[in-house]
Amino acid sequence: MSYRDENAGVTGSVAKGAAPRLMDEVRRRIRLKHYSLRTEQAYLAWIRRFIRENAGRHPRDMGAEEVEAFLSDLATDGNVAAGTQNQALSALLFLYREVLRIDLPWMMEVVRAKRPQRVPTVLSREEVRRLLAAMDGETWLIASLLYGTGMRIMECLRLRVKDVDFSRNVIVVRDGKGAKDRHTVLPQTLAEPLRRAVERARIVHESDVAAGFGETWLPHALARKYPRAARDFGWQYVFFATRLSVDPRGGAKRRHHLDDSVLSRALRAARRQAGIVKPLSAHTLRHSFATHLLESGADIRTVQELLGHSDVATTQIYTHVLNRGAGGVLSPLDRDPANR
Repeated sequence: MSYRDENAGVTGSVAKGAAPRLMDEVRRRIRLKHYSLRTEQAYLAWIRRFIRENAGRHPRDMGAEEVEAFLSDLATDGNVAAGTQNQALSALLFLYREVLRIDLPWMMEVVRAKRPQRVPTVLSREEVRRLLAAMDGETWLIASLLYGTGMRIMECLRLRVKDVDFSRNVIVVRDGKGAKDRHTVLPQTLAEPLRRAVERARIVHESDVAAGFGETWLPHALARKYPRAARDFGWQYVFFATRLSVDPRGGAKRRHHLDDSVLSRALRAARRQAGIVKPLSAHTLRHSFATHLLESGADIRTVQELLGHSDVATTQIYTHVLNRGAGGVLSPLDRDPANR
């Protein structure tokens, strides 16, 4: 099995009758387990970097010493975050366990970097109002949905037409984190703008079909089970890309969902215009959704279900930023009459 580096990205293939190269086999195993395209790209990049930084040696000839040295260099010389270091370790674990099928007793000694406990950045209601007021069009609607529903950014961008239930004011989040489905609320104030977005998607879809395209990507081999579903309007993305693109995993030309960088740029511009000094991202709106619900007296279990957390302990982090926490405590300095 060869491990020669390649520039084929995620579209590499193996010639018939040829022994699979290492990267091709990694790619095959990742797809067999239905990992996302982003995970595939990240794992391939880390495995290539691990081999490259060990002078091109085959991973079979390396072990705990090389893995620990690689991870240590990432932390000391690369100064990467704990999450990045753990992602590199996960990629190497996948390589040894799933691809090379090597027993890894020594891997138990490799310590994962400890993630620091961070309090989430939360915008006030007034800051959210100013932020959204500085946005318009499609990015305004997406940002409003993130704050109004608690969805993650990719859950929102991957939203299909069929999963918006206007009659019940419900959005079905499909294949969220941990491959779980859930329901979340559809804010009534966003119902009409979302209807218009769906109608725009219908017009573009009809145009694509007329041009000989109109198929969308379907998960878990549904395209083979239901050959006509890919052209069905209900499966189309609500927030679609402005142009057709080639699927890197199959080569099909189709319209994908909007890229998350479009929203990121819009949020940066809106943050400056709104005069907000806090650093924020799309996930900040999800944090704000949960915190403001709890401030309004919502049950923490309800918030947990809306967010899709498997453990209520994950949701409890938002109680640290409520007004009845540190912000609700009267400082002894304010109680001292001598300081008035």
